[in-house]
Amino acid sequence: MEQVAQAVVDTVQGAAQGAAASGLTSPGLAAPAAAMTSELSVWALFMMADPVVKIVMLLLVLASIWSWAIIIEKILKMRRMRRRATEFEDAFWSGGSLEDLYDRMGGHPSDPMSSIFSSAMREWRRSAAKGLNQRSTDLRASLRDRLDQIMHLTINREMEALEKRMTFLASVGSTAPFVGLFGTVWGIMNSFQAIAASKNTSLAVVAPGIAEALFATALGLVAAIPAVVAYNKLSSDLDRYSGRLEGFATEFGSILSRQMDEGQ
Repeated sequence: MEQVAQAVVDTVQGAAQGAAASGLTSPGLAAPAAAMTSELSVWALFMMADPVVKIVMLLLVLASIWSWAIIIEKILKMRRMRRRATEFEDAFWSGGSLEDLYDRMGGHPSDPMSSIFSSAMREWRRSAAKGLNQRSTDLRASLRDRLDQIMHLTINREMEALEKRMTFLASVGSTAPFVGLFGTVWGIMNSFQAIAASKNTSLAVVAPGIAEALFATALGLVAAIPAVVAYNKLSSDLDRYSGRLEGFATEFGSILSRQMDEGQ
């Protein structure tokens, strides 16, 4: 029995060595693997995709590019607005004359905070020219209300300009995963149709369609995740900046009101 077992082992080892020496083992397995790797590249997945899935992929790529353009533009603009607001506050609280500061600005404000100051000072000068700021209590109260209204309207107008295209980021963040999912479902349907047509469930038949479908989902997530994160961050920054403008408008209104009372 031991001699028979040893003979079987020797036979198996000899066959394995012969197959390896003749090159029948590794090249045969490596070739399909290399072919499948080349077929599952990003560009190959796009080119092999169904026209509907291609449209979905293109829409998601364009949405991602436009989202990043908006994100970069908003970040740079918010930095610029905060820097200019700080510079204006330094000049405003430096103790100089408000009339001189308004004259230096020349009626062309460069940021929302200076726009609030400019709009209020313009109305203040009109009223001062007519002497409304030194007349009866009712006229001065009406002037206070008018100045507050002008400053808040300016805040709303400036914030509306800063918040422009923010809805696009919100839309991409909420809809891009579902658009990618639609492409995934469509690609899987095509894979099942290919299986039914070829009556072959091997990996070589199923893998390209499944990979194409999952690639659409991946593009949806790539477009949605940065848009959601940026939208939340920019919304928080805009809320803080709006509060800063509201605070300045309240303080400036108090200064003008005090000047009216002192000029009584």
